[in-house]
Amino acid sequence: MLVDSYRFLPKSFIPLYENPARIEGEDQPILTPFAPRLADATIGLLSSAGLSLSSEQAPFDLDGERANPMWGDPGYRVLPHELAGRPLTMSHLHVNPADIIADHNVALPSDRLDELVAAGRVGRAAPHHTSVMGYQEAGLAAWRNETAPAIVELLRSEGVDGVVLAPV
Repeated sequence: MLVDSYRFLPKSFIPLYENPARIEGEDQPILTPFAPRLADATIGLLSSAGLSLSSEQAPFDLDGERANPMWGDPGYRVLPHELAGRPLTMSHLHVNPADIIADHNVALPSDRLDELVAAGRVGRAAPHHTSVMGYQEAGLAAWRNETAPAIVELLRSEGVDGVVLAPV
């Protein structure tokens, strides 16, 4: 099955993403062995859906993105593993949020992770997960230098062994 990543982008955006330039010093993939057995590991989730807790956290900056469509809010939100029915807001101009708001597992598969834990395939779910706003090409420096290190520090402080990336 062919996945057309450009189908919903304006045609003028295609040259910007079709053949991205490599970042200096990163010409080879970074491969890190996964040391623990998955059945003993603590796993976190990272969603690019721009999710936040509706009444408890500020949403991602959609006004900034509307003003400059090549920019994406480089922040992140920490979400508890146990959402306990707490409603989520999705801040993403490039994706229809209806399905994700109806079932957070589409973009933050915490219930699916719980099933893997219950089946003994995964050791534990992390106590917290993170969400970022996708579409970060223009804000890559802030994301690489501030957001990603902060997320890594949170994950390490909670003993997370691995992360499942849930892109939207």
